Amino acid sequence: MTQTRTFLLLGLLMVAYLLWTGWQQQFDVQHPVQPAAPATSSALIAAPAGDVNAPAPSAKPLATSPNAVSVPPVINSRGHRITVHTDLLDVTIDSAGGTLVQARLLHYAVRPQQAERVALLDDHDNHYLVAQSGLIGAGSAVPAADADYASAKSSYSLAAGQKHLTVDLTWNDALAGISVTKRYVFTRGSYTVELQQIVRNTGTQPWSGSVWTQLVRIAPPPPKSHFGFLHDPSSFVFAGGAWYSPEDKFNKLDYSDFSKKPLARAVSGGWLAFVQHYFVAAWIPPSQQSYRFSSNVVERQGIPYYALRAVGPTFSVAPKAAAEQTIRLFVGPKRPSVMEAAAPGLDLSVDYGIFTVIAQPLHWILVQLHRVTLNWGLAIILLVLLLKAAFFKLSDKQYRSMARMRKLAPRLKALQERYADDKTKMQQAVMELYQKEKVNPLSGCWPMLVQIPVFFALYWVLIESVELRQAPFFGWIHNLSAPDPYFVLPALNAAVMLLQQHLTPAAGMDPTQAKIMKFMPVVMAVFFAFFPAGLVLYYLVNSLTGVLQQWWVMRQVERPGATKT
Repeated sequence: MTQTRTFLLLGLLMVAYLLWTGWQQQFDVQHPVQPAAPATSSALIAAPAGDVNAPAPSAKPLATSPNAVSVPPVINSRGHRITVHTDLLDVTIDSAGGTLVQARLLHYAVRPQQAERVALLDDHDNHYLVAQSGLIGAGSAVPAADADYASAKSSYSLAAGQKHLTVDLTWNDALAGISVTKRYVFTRGSYTVELQQIVRNTGTQPWSGSVWTQLVRIAPPPPKSHFGFLHDPSSFVFAGGAWYSPEDKFNKLDYSDFSKKPLARAVSGGWLAFVQHYFVAAWIPPSQQSYRFSSNVVERQGIPYYALRAVGPTFSVAPKAAAEQTIRLFVGPKRPSVMEAAAPGLDLSVDYGIFTVIAQPLHWILVQLHRVTLNWGLAIILLVLLLKAAFFKLSDKQYRSMARMRKLAPRLKALQERYADDKTKMQQAVMELYQKEKVNPLSGCWPMLVQIPVFFALYWVLIESVELRQAPFFGWIHNLSAPDPYFVLPALNAAVMLLQQHLTPAAGMDPTQAKIMKFMPVVMAVFFAFFPAGLVLYYLVNSLTGVLQQWWVMRQVERPGATKT
């Protein structure tokens, strides 16, 4: 009876956990999201020329901080577009401000076997996210946030065998004798783009100023749901701002926090990012310099735009001299090994929450298994088998307890019938029977509870791993990150759950509990119908191996002459 209630509790716990997470994602939206107007300036939220908190006529500031950004008058026309093609990225740079307005990831299709690539940076529709940069100079000549930069070519491409590709954008103020070059350096095999801002002073007066960079975006569309409450598990993943410092470590900035708790922090060796499911865009300042991190949200035509900004220290350029400031931009997938190479702590944007300590080793093991199998589905199956082996002793103890309870089921039923009118005597009789047969109803619960953190950690590994995105398995499953198109895996999992119920002792269960238990496989099948196939595959193999082990243990315990262990 206790074992059955434990299974019921765990099932309901998982359902409640998923519902609560989905509810938070759906209803914790502070600002409505509307489609962005396509004719948007690349300098929508720009560096101020003077007072950093001075609002512009065309915008309504919703929040301010010591380093808050402001909005200049809206520019209805764009500069000319400069395209850059590398082995990993297709990038578009707007000459107005030298802003990176588009970045398509060539190895990641929007849908399997289709030509359209994932656009991590984009200045169209309702996925607006751009990477801006420039200079602030108090009393010094600097290009405006939307200043027009000149380029030698309108199209650049990384040639075969070429390791680096350099794109120079230039701006000049002949009167002040100042020229600025924005030099983007793209590297083969890298999602990190280096930005060098070079100031040349041919005038007679010293020049001083600071570098600024920022990411600007609108909130993504609300998560998809089915029947109002069943969500794709990918919608449970955090999407919003994030920042890191060696002292404060990884911090998330929800869209509501931009107005409630704006960021204002001096950071050395950190980064600022917007994260989403599978992908991240991050400005990474040089680790040896202290940058001022800030956040802000402004409204344009009823649409909130969120900004994460980094401002560097003041530097000077003497007459007839030049100076260079370098910062890097990461635009790519949330692959831990790739992000670790880009910046310390950037891999933490793969957010496993409180289960990170367990989830990171599980992800590493999964990657190693894939190197052997070359198939992510097989790697998941092998991972399940390894976890089953690691918990074999605990599971064995749990199933032996269940087997002994099953063996006592007829005698427990007889006691219930004998003392049907006296529950106190019935409980005493049941306890005496447990003591006589040396059975502890709770002994099977603790092994299961120990495995729960691993269960949820692996759940997040399979949800967050970009490696599983659009990864094929066998047969009809062409995408482990999408639901099973024919619902075969959810149906098989429901059948295994029914078999497990048959093996689980149900003595002493009241009719209501019995009905709920019988309904649980149907509930889980409905949930799993919208889960990624890779996740359902894990549950199915885990349940199937559990049933096999349970059946074997029960055979050993229930055979004639079996010893009590």
